[in-house]
Amino acid sequence: QVQLVESGGGLVQPGGSLRLSCRSSGSIFSMISMGWYRQAPGKERELVAAIASGGSTYYADSVKGRLTISRDNAKITVYLQMDSLKPEDTAVYYCYGDRGGLRYWGQGTQVTVSS
Repeated sequence: QVQLVESGGGLVQPGGSLRLSCRSSGSIFSMISMGWYRQAPGKERELVAAIASGGSTYYADSVKGRLTISRDNAKITVYLQMDSLKPEDTAVYYCYGDRGGLRYWGQGTQVTVSS
């Protein structure tokens, strides 16, 4: 059983930064892919960023150049560095990990961008 626990969300002003963390209860070496989705009120959940076991990354067009995903295998943690935040980035952010044909989810962390 794998558990993913997110942290780092909060309230930030437009233009500010946050770093989200997703810590796994088990090794992330075996995770084929890990990443972050977000869901804003009244909208569908969307994939924001992902990182494969080999290190290749994916970003949604709306966040390219502002968000950076990385992983620390020693700390079994995946990070999402969020810079130049905009009000439209406001959402609940969910971490996920794929292993053995299963997708595991974190509980979500709220990010609010507002002045």
